[in-house]
Amino acid sequence: MSLTPNVVDTELSPAAGRGPAYAIQRGYAGFMMWLISRLLQAASAVDPVIRRDIGRLPEDFSFSMRVRSGSPALTMRKVGDGLRAVPSSTVRRPTLTFEFKHVAHAFLVMSFQESTPRAFANDRLAVDGDFPSAMKIMRSLNRMQAVVLPRFIAVRALKAYPRIGIVEKIGLAARIYGRLVIDLFKRDPS
Repeated sequence: MSLTPNVVDTELSPAAGRGPAYAIQRGYAGFMMWLISRLLQAASAVDPVIRRDIGRLPEDFSFSMRVRSGSPALTMRKVGDGLRAVPSSTVRRPTLTFEFKHVAHAFLVMSFQESTPRAFANDRLAVDGDFPSAMKIMRSLNRMQAVVLPRFIAVRALKAYPRIGIVEKIGLAARIYGRLVIDLFKRDPS
């Protein structure tokens, strides 16, 4: 007779790596990582609060957010006082890595069913690298989400919704989305 009860992790069963549910979650997580990297790049160019936090990072700073399997993923590098989305192949070893342990875990966070702090507390997300830098990136991500998402969605994604006036929020959101569109159509000289 076993002294430990049988524990079944039913959260992963529909997306354990096979079938259409897994493919949908993987595709959605990949799209969201692409979108998050572009929005954070735009926000780091126009939001003074995010620029200040990014400006305090070391010059050669880079970070990655990925699923443990390696894909989907996003990689960003500090350029001046902002961040730039770069191909993963251009950064040999990022300074900081946020790693979801499974696609289903990334899907929970990116579909706003679970906040990032809750995912970390539930051991679904690992952080490798300098913790103070991780906090600066998380503050920047939280600020960006608070600005670009409607409040009723942002409160599900964030541990605490920051104090931000509606006029400031609308103005910053318009500038971030405008910069996103400009960045999408701008050709990279490299």
